[in-house]
Amino acid sequence: MTTMIQTLADALAKQGYTELTPVQEAVTAPELEGKDLLVSAQTGSGKTVGFGLAIGSTILGEDGHFGPAGRPLALVIAPTRELALQVKRELQWLYAGAGVTMASTVGGMDMRDERRALDRGAHIVVATPGRLKDHIMRGSLDMSDMRAIVLDEADEMLDLGFREDLEFILGEAPETRRTLMFSATVPPMIAKLAKSYQRDSIRVATVSKESQHSDIEYRALTVANHDIDAAIINCLRFYDAPNAIVFCNTRASVTRLTTRLSNRGFATVALSGELSQNERSHALQAMRDGRARVCVATDVAARGIDLPNLELVIHAELPTNAETLLHRSGRTGRAGRKGISALIAPAKMRRRAENLLKWGKLTATWAVPPTADEVKARDEERLLQDPVWSEEFSESEQEFATRLLAAHAPEQIAAAYLRLYAGKQSAPEHLSEYADGPQRAERGDRPERAPREHKAFGPSKWFSVDVGREGKAEARWLLPMICKAGDITKNEIGAIRIQPNETFVEIAEPAVAGFLKSVGSDMKLENQANLTALDSPPQLGERGPRKTKRDYDDRPKRDFGDKPKRDYGDKPKRDYGDKPKRAAPRDRGAPPPSSQHDVAAIQPVPGAADDYSARKPRHKPERRDHGDALVAKKGKPPYKAKSDSGKPPYKGKSDGAKPAYKGKSDGGKPAYKGKSDGGKPAYKGKSDGGKPAFKGKSDGGKPRAKANDTSKRFTPPGGKAKPRKPRS
Repeated sequence: MTTMIQTLADALAKQGYTELTPVQEAVTAPELEGKDLLVSAQTGSGKTVGFGLAIGSTILGEDGHFGPAGRPLALVIAPTRELALQVKRELQWLYAGAGVTMASTVGGMDMRDERRALDRGAHIVVATPGRLKDHIMRGSLDMSDMRAIVLDEADEMLDLGFREDLEFILGEAPETRRTLMFSATVPPMIAKLAKSYQRDSIRVATVSKESQHSDIEYRALTVANHDIDAAIINCLRFYDAPNAIVFCNTRASVTRLTTRLSNRGFATVALSGELSQNERSHALQAMRDGRARVCVATDVAARGIDLPNLELVIHAELPTNAETLLHRSGRTGRAGRKGISALIAPAKMRRRAENLLKWGKLTATWAVPPTADEVKARDEERLLQDPVWSEEFSESEQEFATRLLAAHAPEQIAAAYLRLYAGKQSAPEHLSEYADGPQRAERGDRPERAPREHKAFGPSKWFSVDVGREGKAEARWLLPMICKAGDITKNEIGAIRIQPNETFVEIAEPAVAGFLKSVGSDMKLENQANLTALDSPPQLGERGPRKTKRDYDDRPKRDFGDKPKRDYGDKPKRDYGDKPKRAAPRDRGAPPPSSQHDVAAIQPVPGAADDYSARKPRHKPERRDHGDALVAKKGKPPYKAKSDSGKPPYKGKSDGAKPAYKGKSDGGKPAYKGKSDGGKPAYKGKSDGGKPAFKGKSDGGKPRAKANDTSKRFTPPGGKAKPRKPRS
């Protein structure tokens, strides 16, 4: 700490740091000051404080303090919201003495609040890739003064698909900035990203290959499939860690297990992707405050989450790969503290658990979960070692203790205290016996399996059921039917022999009396099946040994002698040349007779077999040639004149028909008299003294309204509205 900035050294001393971790010492070496770094370090090694110390000389002034907050000087990018907020809290106390102003931009938070914080100015910004890219594209984050960029858990960000976002962010930053990448592993994608966006980066490796998670004790607990939840409860009770985290693979499992543990009296919170950011923050804060002691989470909490006094990690469901196992277990055993990582391995998942430990280069102790008696014994041990026994009691406590001793015997007081102590704890679960056999050998090293020996069933009595193989009898439905009718279990039933028309059932002699009593005197089973007791075992004969599969390994190879293998490679294509086509079809013989027809009734057509002449064309009527004339459909007959039809010709009015029209002058009605002839006076126009003629708009009428004249507004029928009162 001699070359460290004084404000940062004071902050470490205030937090209780007496010495730095290996990764913190490595990144703060004087020869690495101002360099781009590619650091690989395991989880829980103090990386956050490490890169906080590393960028101090780049962003702080000569006096070890910040100036007024403006455009950001440093940027830290993390893959998850929880890790980003945790990094912000760590850097907040580390740079508190330097007068730091922090800002965060993470998904799930109000973007408007984040933008206002950036507008007010910040020295260090902690962000997730997606939200940070949005702020840059919207112009709310100015990166022109950026001096240092840190990528925390870079391998995880690439696995989550943030490669394009990271390339965009690094491309927007100044080329003179300092870039530090921290990752648990350095895959080829990380190395390629470092080569593209770092300048002469220096590789710093602090992962010890010999001791992977040396501060964590791994235990693999083999359980029966139906005892998984009970094993988790007993583990929580046995180790009694101040804080514990239980990992599941799905959100549904998190919800179910959280409900189960809460019902058993554990102070439990849930943490999964379906929760909002506010709910996640409250859950983690409850763990830090001590209001909750168990956190049931998905892999969203497998990276970066640092909870105080987290001494126990339980894998309720095995992770998908060894890397996830390492990150889950890395939540405990951090910064030199000890921790326990327990894998719950049902019988069907043992092989997978072995492979995960092998791929992660981890060594685990195989055992069974703590039993109920072991949990009780541990409770008694903790009670005897409780420091409350060595503490001095007050006068009021002394007075009340005297009253208790006067009213009750010491044994009664101690027993009552034990009951009160046990009532505060969840009762341990009773597990079914599960023999933890030796580890299975590899498949190639397994010896040949010996034939199974069938144990003798003992004294028994045979019964017959009048349904057999022809009645679709099967043991899978006969067995429960017999057990239900006779109120017995499958352990009291021996052999079941299905014959063509009946089935023989063997029942243990001690259970026969109760079986007959439950069946009744009518000896009826379900489905109207009749049961008959036999005086002697049926003569079925013993089963012979099964036929062994044919072994083809010793089969001699067929010998073809010196016969050469036929070569089809250079076979020439067949040349038909000028060969004429077949004149008649090939005689393939008569087809087989059909059973639906009488063969004798089928007579061959005379001459059909030898006559291959062309068929006679079908008769078509010749079309008539009408020339250029149009042939119309049959229509009306041609027109005939009246004289040609024999009808009399038309007679006019003068020939004896109606009289001709007589005009007014011929004695009809008088003719129309005009105005000048004594009728109505003639119409007088406007110029003759009538109404004045219409005057157009150009003669003094109302001018036409103009659409672009906004001075004329529509006036509602009720009159012009009153003006609004001004706001006070």
